[in-house]
Amino acid sequence: MDKMIRQDDFLNNLFSLLDETFDNTHGIYLDKDTSLFRTLETVSAGEASIPVGGRCASLAAQVAHVTFYLEVLERYVVYNDSTPADWGEIWRTVEKVTPAEWGELKARLNDAYCRIEKMFRENPVWNEDSIGGSMAIVVHTAYHLGEIRQALCTLK
Repeated sequence: MDKMIRQDDFLNNLFSLLDETFDNTHGIYLDKDTSLFRTLETVSAGEASIPVGGRCASLAAQVAHVTFYLEVLERYVVYNDSTPADWGEIWRTVEKVTPAEWGELKARLNDAYCRIEKMFRENPVWNEDSIGGSMAIVVHTAYHLGEIRQALCTLK
C-alpha cells in the first residue's frame, strides 16, 4: 500500500530547512546565527581569499560554487537547459577576491537563492525531479556551509 506524504507537510519542512540553511536559524539543525548568509557576514574579503590548505579552495570559491550549483539547477528547471556544466571551473578560477568582488559574490548568491526559493514556492507540480532537486539544494548547501564553518576555525 502506498503511503502518501501530504504536500503541505513536505513544503513546510522544505521551506524551513531552506531558510535555516541559507538565512535564519530555527534550531532545526544549526546553532543560532550560523546559517550561510549569517556566517558570510563575518568573513572579510581577505579571509575569503585564503585557501585553507595546500589543496583546498578558498571560501570565495566555496561561495561561487554554491551559487553555480543553484544557477545550474535553475537553468534546468526554468529553461529545460541540460547543457553539461563544468563543475571544476569555479575551483580553478576563483580564489582571491577584492572587497568589491566579495560583496558581488555574496550578492549573487543571495539573488540566486531568492530566485530558487520563489521558483519552489510557485511550483505547481511536485514530482520526483522537483522534490529531489529541492532536497539536493538543502543537502549540498549544508555540506558547503560546514566546509566554510570548519575553514573559519583555521582562518580566524
